[in-house]
Amino acid sequence: MEMNASYTSFVAVGDSFTEGMSDLLPDGTYRGWADLLAARLAARSPGFRYANLAVRGKLIGQIVEEQVGLAAAMRADVVTLVGGLNDALRPRCDLDRVRDRLEEAVERLAPSCRRLVLMRSPGRRGPVMERFRPRMEALFEHIDALAARHGALVVDLYGAEALGDQRMWDVDRLHLTAEGHRRVAEAVWQALGLAAEDDWRSPLPPSVPLGWTARRTADLRFAREHLGPWIGRRLTGRSSGDGLRPKRPELLAWDADGSPRDGRHAPGLS
Repeated sequence: MEMNASYTSFVAVGDSFTEGMSDLLPDGTYRGWADLLAARLAARSPGFRYANLAVRGKLIGQIVEEQVGLAAAMRADVVTLVGGLNDALRPRCDLDRVRDRLEEAVERLAPSCRRLVLMRSPGRRGPVMERFRPRMEALFEHIDALAARHGALVVDLYGAEALGDQRMWDVDRLHLTAEGHRRVAEAVWQALGLAAEDDWRSPLPPSVPLGWTARRTADLRFAREHLGPWIGRRLTGRSSGDGLRPKRPELLAWDADGSPRDGRHAPGLS
């Protein structure tokens, strides 16, 4: 790994994790780790360019069909690819098919960029995730093998105990908080060979356990506002990303303050 390398362009590919949910900004848009990373890279490289093609709810087949070709054509220095977890979290999942599509994505992206970054996605600790953990770990083993064959980097977020802490996750229990996204940006930053700003794996301070009433209230809110709608979309074949465009579909100049240099912003997403 080249230490303190300079990167002049970055394209992010994936689903809600890379779009930035639930790192919500005051204007109703999402920021997230990819925007944070882009701002830090821009501070090092005049003329830096950034695109984020990720859209919430996308399955790996959709990522391959809708994003991978566009990303490869941009010929960026850095490309991040995170996908397949939405497939693994569905009640029925053809894991062999997921592996095949993920391999197709890596085979197309690796030759198109200087650094392809893959990730072992973080997993929130809790009983719901335990059901899907064997699928997740099988997927991560495949990601490790793909990275070894194609010279890609792997950022092991799954192995970081701090990112499993429930306090790192939003009330929907599926997306990281702003602090979680900040740590992911730092993890990718370090994987690219850049000087560490802090220890993104450091544990959170001890917490005071919630009482029974508070836990049940939180569970009821989660079921009403998030679990129910999620199950409804699964039953009807809908996705939270239906009809949404990527928030940054073009490889444009990007400033260190986290904004497009030409002043253009994507439509608000919520």
